[in-house]
Amino acid sequence: MYNFLLPREFVTTVFEITPEKLAALGIKGIITDLDNTLIEWDRPDATEEIATWMKLMQDAGIRIIIASNNNQERVKRFAEPLGIPFIYRAKKPLGAAYYAAMKEIRLKSNEVAMVGDQLLTDIMGANRLKLYTILVRPVAESDGLVTLFNRFIERRVFNSLKRKGIKTWEEQ
Repeated sequence: MYNFLLPREFVTTVFEITPEKLAALGIKGIITDLDNTLIEWDRPDATEEIATWMKLMQDAGIRIIIASNNNQERVKRFAEPLGIPFIYRAKKPLGAAYYAAMKEIRLKSNEVAMVGDQLLTDIMGANRLKLYTILVRPVAESDGLVTLFNRFIERRVFNSLKRKGIKTWEEQ
């Protein structure tokens, strides 16, 4: 029942995602969410660790693009200093942003991973397009107002998965 919401992989942090791991999966590019995936939703700039991780990916030939439902000012402030292309007001889980991101990084769906912290936006939308999906534990304990509803639904999904014996990062 929840297959469209299930990521292919659960990770505690983006730092568990390595170029070697992606290469073994045939992944050449990452579409990543921004808020609570890479940095806290209320932190304006990249941390040194995130900047280093992104450079590591790029140096290994992994193409990165940010697709965020947030506004242009927010996403631009984060992405531009890193030289990362971005899509703002992405309207995830709708497919247009994913298609635009794949076009921008010039890759096909079977070559792209979606990295995000929300089942109802990041994972559901990417699963519909058959991207490799990686759910990251949110980097902040708090969320913006819109995300609070999504977290309520996620808790119900995680409880159902737990009853079925499916492990998420919550059990790791």
